Amino acid sequence: MATCASSPSRTATPTLSAAAAAIRALIQLLILARPLPFRLASPSLLFVSMTPSPLATATRPPEPLTLSTVRAAGNAASHDALRRRRGRRGGGCVNPARRAAGPAPARRAGHARCEPQLRPRGLWEADHLPGGRRTRRRRDVPRHAPRIHPAPISRAVGYRWISQLLALIIYAILLTPGFIKVGYYYFFSSQVCRSVVYGEQPRNRLDLYIPRDHSKSSPVVAFVTGGAWIIGYKAWGALLGRRLAERGILVACIDYRNFPQGTISDMVTDASQGISFICNNAASYGGDPNQIYLMGQSAGAHIAACALLEQAVKESKGEHISWNVGQIKAYFGLSGGYNIKSLVNHFHERGLYRSIFLSIMEGEESLPCFSPEIVAKKSSAEAIALLPQIVLLHGTADYSIPSSASETFADTLKQAGGKSKLQLYEGKTHTDVFLQDPLRGGRDQLIEDVVSVIHADDAIAREKDALTPTPERLVYEWQLKLARQISPF
Repeated sequence: MATCASSPSRTATPTLSAAAAAIRALIQLLILARPLPFRLASPSLLFVSMTPSPLATATRPPEPLTLSTVRAAGNAASHDALRRRRGRRGGGCVNPARRAAGPAPARRAGHARCEPQLRPRGLWEADHLPGGRRTRRRRDVPRHAPRIHPAPISRAVGYRWISQLLALIIYAILLTPGFIKVGYYYFFSSQVCRSVVYGEQPRNRLDLYIPRDHSKSSPVVAFVTGGAWIIGYKAWGALLGRRLAERGILVACIDYRNFPQGTISDMVTDASQGISFICNNAASYGGDPNQIYLMGQSAGAHIAACALLEQAVKESKGEHISWNVGQIKAYFGLSGGYNIKSLVNHFHERGLYRSIFLSIMEGEESLPCFSPEIVAKKSSAEAIALLPQIVLLHGTADYSIPSSASETFADTLKQAGGKSKLQLYEGKTHTDVFLQDPLRGGRDQLIEDVVSVIHADDAIAREKDALTPTPERLVYEWQLKLARQISPF
């Protein structure tokens, strides 16, 4: 297990830390100044991969707000409100009409004046009030049970999601200069071939980032983007595609159906079809069909690993396949989760609620089938032997998906007889390795690690790498540091 030195630590200068804290405090004031005019009972479809980050500190963030704590707070508030109403009436819990009629008749022993009167179960009972009026009440409900209002739950959840949304907007604004430059490259560069169709589904498209040097066939990286299985999109890989294309590597960013358009099996099927298209058509775009690499980031790393293991199992059983695992020289998993069954609670606490996540994964019973780590444990030795080298890359300060997910997957593969390598980036978060560091310019550690594996057997390519111009900075350092403090990921 190798550990790379980090770039600037998560703790920014005191000025930037204070600015980040002030922005987060402003967000809270804007939200909590008045009650929301609406309820956000199910905000998880707004954006689900958004996980809270520290409030301008370098430590782990505080425990998130859960529905159980909110429900307890709501119940306590309801009890307090009920007691205040009773106090204003001036007589406890006796009906005002009965008080006006005079002393109440003697009660049965054991019943205090204000005790809840639990009655036998039944349908309805009639309470006779003075003046001949009657009221009906369910017998199985305590007569003085406080009414529990669900509004505080929905309102608190709404506060949380709106807060995260505002943090995401400010985060994007800070990185906008870099996004504009990358967007210009994506839409107007002759090196980018967008929306190549690889299947019949509407999202079956991929983008190609083609190197300038066409003197020989280029290595190919099939990249599956992340997005919490909900907001993934092929354009998210534009920055990575640009950096690798500058090093003479052809990159194909695969798009796939997201939830609720599709579930995990649809995503794996789409990714497998995209990989098949690349394996069979790489030569048409200047790629080398004998040097194809598979890569995924975050949820994309999980989807790509599922597709790879599924293909290896099918191939070991002699089933029909559209591409061979032997065509993939190596797999790069960046900040991925590979034991989904063990990450359900973690995702729930970080904002990807259990009900939504289980819907994405087609139910709790399907979690082992879509957990590459569990599949690797249960697979035959023949299937494991077909797998290429597995290179797992992860930041140690990643709170969205902990780095232990990659560590345990690497250990499982080694125990099963597979070839795995683990590369940890000390102090890096979920977006540092993939986004902030490439925007910083200069030699990016992630790109260097990936290129070193791809060009390991090509001495000429390694010589060209040494002469490659240093990538330009796309965003000022103070913006990157402040965005890191505010980041909802």
